[in-house]
Amino acid sequence: MAPDIGRRLRRGATSGAVVAAAVAALAASQAPEAIQPTTDNAGGDRAVGTGEGTPPSGEGSATGDSPYYTELPPLNTPPKQPGVPGTGTGPLVVTGPAEAGIPATVLSAYKRAEQSVRSTAPGCNLPWQLLAGIGKVESGQASGGRVDANGTTFRPILGPALNGVGFANISDTDDGAYDGDRVHDRAVGPMQFIPSTWATWGQDANGDGKKDPNNIYDAAQAAGLYLCANDRNLALKADLDRAILSYNRSTEYLNTVLSWFEYYKRGTHQVPDGTGVLPVDRSDNRRPGGLPGTTTPTPSVPVSPSPTSPAPKPGSQDPKPGTPGTTKPPTVPTEPTPVPKPPVTSPADKVAALAVAGNRQLTAITDSDFTGVPRAAALDASGKPVAKVNVRFEIVGATDTRFAGGKSAVTATTTSSGIASSPALRAGKKAGTFTIRATVVGRTLGAAEFAVSVTERQADTLVRVGEDPLSAATGTAFAQELQVKATDKGALAPGVLVTAEIVASKTDPKPATEGPTFKDASRTATFTIGTNGTFTLEKGGLLAGDKAGDYLLKLTAPGGGTLFVELKVTGSDSTPDPDPTPEPSEPGTPEASPSPSASPSPSSSPSPSATAPTASPSATVSKA
Repeated sequence: MAPDIGRRLRRGATSGAVVAAAVAALAASQAPEAIQPTTDNAGGDRAVGTGEGTPPSGEGSATGDSPYYTELPPLNTPPKQPGVPGTGTGPLVVTGPAEAGIPATVLSAYKRAEQSVRSTAPGCNLPWQLLAGIGKVESGQASGGRVDANGTTFRPILGPALNGVGFANISDTDDGAYDGDRVHDRAVGPMQFIPSTWATWGQDANGDGKKDPNNIYDAAQAAGLYLCANDRNLALKADLDRAILSYNRSTEYLNTVLSWFEYYKRGTHQVPDGTGVLPVDRSDNRRPGGLPGTTTPTPSVPVSPSPTSPAPKPGSQDPKPGTPGTTKPPTVPTEPTPVPKPPVTSPADKVAALAVAGNRQLTAITDSDFTGVPRAAALDASGKPVAKVNVRFEIVGATDTRFAGGKSAVTATTTSSGIASSPALRAGKKAGTFTIRATVVGRTLGAAEFAVSVTERQADTLVRVGEDPLSAATGTAFAQELQVKATDKGALAPGVLVTAEIVASKTDPKPATEGPTFKDASRTATFTIGTNGTFTLEKGGLLAGDKAGDYLLKLTAPGGGTLFVELKVTGSDSTPDPDPTPEPSEPGTPEASPSPSASPSPSSSPSPSATAPTASPSATVSKA
């Protein structure tokens, strides 16, 4: 399939039809909805700046303060322009001092990590030379670049057991999964992460589905994120120092890393994997006197001695000025012309088109996970897939939908099939439409765009659970509970947003201007149906107000569900309690009251009756 696609692309450049055919072929070969691990942790790895995981603290370090290489760079720093090549035959000739050479795969991993971290945390200003400085001090650039084609070391790089003898005392945290030690932890891999730190900061930067501390791509990416933690700006000296000390809490370590950092900033060159200069002296293997060992001397370029002219033979005349003499000047040997190296091409430079590979249109209901994710295909000019390309997915528009980890933008790496998939996508509480845009990091190619819509949860039926009437006297609260169940097409409808309004009649849609209110004094409120398909308005959730009468609580839901609940407000009892019956007076004593009756009437007028009156019944009072 790929060769045929390539022929069509060459005939018609990268036309839309051809790209579509290539994308269709690639997409068909993918597992259904296989989500590609991302380079910035958004698919489960730690996201930059989101506060997930435990940030580095002053009480620990990435390496557990394991030993490190103490050799310093040469005093003569490499020039920024290419140096003088060596002479003679032998291995591949490189330019500049040997110490400035970084193995090709290791160098690629550092630069890719910088590019990825800068795309998600531009404020950190991570330079790849800092990763190179740490990689030099921790492992001698992965033991001189002894890694396979995927960037994994041929054998694990392990530090000594952190058993408290000369180092930190760290008991086993990974059951030996990374370091093979079930008693104590050891620093692992080219960037020397201890297992507990790797558990938080580990990455899958090469897209093979594993977070491997012995893989230089994974380790460099993790180191970059670790150094950028706590919102550090590595362009500031104080933040730079703090970042390095979080890796290993040693002032000598800080100075050693900074020395290599500055050295690499002056200039580096790429060397073949496995040919990097191996350091010797470590902080746990000092030479007598406590000083670190010296750096392996760099062989200097041999300089041809200046030839001397032979003395003229007796009797011969001196040559005239400007005229060749009889004695030929010696031939100065010329330096061999260095063979130019082919330019290093990154995977992103090979991409000719980025196209939608799947799920061009995505739909979900509010507050739920999308069933699919955006998938983009990176293709070269011949229509072949390009692996290990960083693709940035960004949510564009007014929405609270987010990728895993709460991020609105993430970076993923294309697989060997050229497909990059975003991490899981979750709809927020806001309905609407928006776009997800995919671009190649570091390139200005056209974007691949995905149309996304989020719809409200719906319920076509609302019913009341229970039949107790809702009634209350003016000036009090309704003492009854109201429970409502929502269904859609017969199934429970959790998460539906229900609008509640107090109205005067079923025919008048306007909220009432008097009578009952909710506790916040309004006559309109919203409620969310719970996971069991119901919502409950607790006792006291409605206030009767000061106007007696019959009212309705109108409930509506997206999807057509409607329910009216009767609310009855009665007047309060305004009848006063009767006065107590006075004791009879002594004979001959005048009445205390002008009334001839034995007991006063509830009325203020004197009653002619001699018998005690009956209290008048209570009256219903409606306050205006």
